[in-house]
Amino acid sequence: MDPYAKPKERKTGAQRPKIRHVPQSVEPRTRRERKAEKEAVAAERSAIKKAARRHLKEQLVREVEGMD
Repeated sequence: MDPYAKPKERKTGAQRPKIRHVPQSVEPRTRRERKAEKEAVAAERSAIKKAARRHLKEQLVREVEGMD
């Protein structure tokens, strides 16, 4: 007897079906593929930030040289 089961719940314990928030047919990617995709997005964002910092640094140097 499962103390947390509802009054008329028959499938408790090991027989209880697992809850899936996303059906398997909708999510065919493996954990590795999802992780690789996430890392690729993170790498792209860091590259954009790096390029922006480089651009701002060049702009600052041009402004400083223009003042002299």
